[in-house]
Amino acid sequence: MRRNLPRRWACLILGGALLMPYMMAGVLVAGLWRGASPDLLMPIQVGVFVAVLPVVAVTGLFLPVRALEVNAAQGLLGARVETPPRQARRSWQERRRTAAWFTLHLAVGGVVSGFTLAVVPFTMFTMALPFIGEPMPVLGLTAEPGWPSVLWAAAGVGALALLVAGAAGAGALLAALAPPLLGPTPAERLAAAEDHARTLAERNRLARELHDSVGHALSVVTLQAAAAGRVLDRDPATARTALAAIEQSARAALEDLDHVLGVLREDGRADARADGRDDAGADAGEDGREGRREGHREDGEEGRRAPQATLADLPALVAGSGAEVRQDVGDLSGVPAVVSREAYRILQEALTNAIRHGGGTVRLAAAVQGEDLRLEVSNASGRHGERHGGRRRRGGGRGVDGMRERVRLLRGDLRAGPDEDGWTVSVRLPLRPSP
Repeated sequence: MRRNLPRRWACLILGGALLMPYMMAGVLVAGLWRGASPDLLMPIQVGVFVAVLPVVAVTGLFLPVRALEVNAAQGLLGARVETPPRQARRSWQERRRTAAWFTLHLAVGGVVSGFTLAVVPFTMFTMALPFIGEPMPVLGLTAEPGWPSVLWAAAGVGALALLVAGAAGAGALLAALAPPLLGPTPAERLAAAEDHARTLAERNRLARELHDSVGHALSVVTLQAAAAGRVLDRDPATARTALAAIEQSARAALEDLDHVLGVLREDGRADARADGRDDAGADAGEDGREGRREGHREDGEEGRRAPQATLADLPALVAGSGAEVRQDVGDLSGVPAVVSREAYRILQEALTNAIRHGGGTVRLAAAVQGEDLRLEVSNASGRHGERHGGRRRRGGGRGVDGMRERVRLLRGDLRAGPDEDGWTVSVRLPLRPSP
């Protein structure tokens, strides 16, 4: 308390200084109203003080004083005020709370400032009375030399002690009221929570993207490298084809990794600037741009925000997998962009699992049936086919869990498990998911 008292007193003096223009305007209006000459140097009338407080409250509704008051409360009062999020438009709830604090600050600060200007000189004057040695007028009375002047000095010290106690109490009151009045409103807290949830969802989505793309690329690289090693001596042409597939898959994985890291760096800079999220990149994906590499630019930040892969990239995915895939793909041009992106990643993960754990030909089907998109990937179970779920594989893969999460977000259905033919992943995605 003692350490904070000088700064809190300074905050109260600041409130009194901010009140002075209102008081001077009030004295001027009162003098003109009565037809008398206003004394602008001594605006201490109690009636004027009471009359200007509603004016202070009204101006607090419209003046951008919140940032100033938050800084004053944090720096001078020592209050722990949570910095409110930056909003495009001020809500009336925030305006009312700011106006209430602004009025309270100026009112309490004006009273404490007035008493400070009166009590401190009074105490200094009364403490000098015992040394003057002659009668002196004090508050309309005459202070005689001797013990009467000593009593006046004691009264001055007592008045100063009361002023210090009053300033400490007023500062503590303002420090206690600053967090609820200047902190985020419930609407701002809700907006901040929603923004945080969007950030977590975006990061979770990026983690799924990275898992699917890099996991698929590594599976293809492993398969093709093994095939190249087996036929390197007797069939160099097939080995070169496998090496080309390895190069293509590695490049695609690097592009995906570069894209994800670029987005994360942009999010980090946005958080550091406290400017909120930039959803332009996410919204741009809804315009139906197809082809993950189409229009990709290698230079600058825009190259990191390339369009994401969709079902239009399915032929390239199958061709680069290195597996024998029997396709049954219908017309997918009418699939919405968000469903198309998630469906591509689901098929990518299902194909990756088939390559890792299955054997023989992989059957892949994708078609629109009514209001749903139907996907199916199946293959004969290999030596580890019973562990397609990924939760018992060494390394702790999350393939099926990631697919299930994507399907759940789109209000669809997923079935992944063994059947009479091996292992099958079957997915239903509504083309227009309900909210």
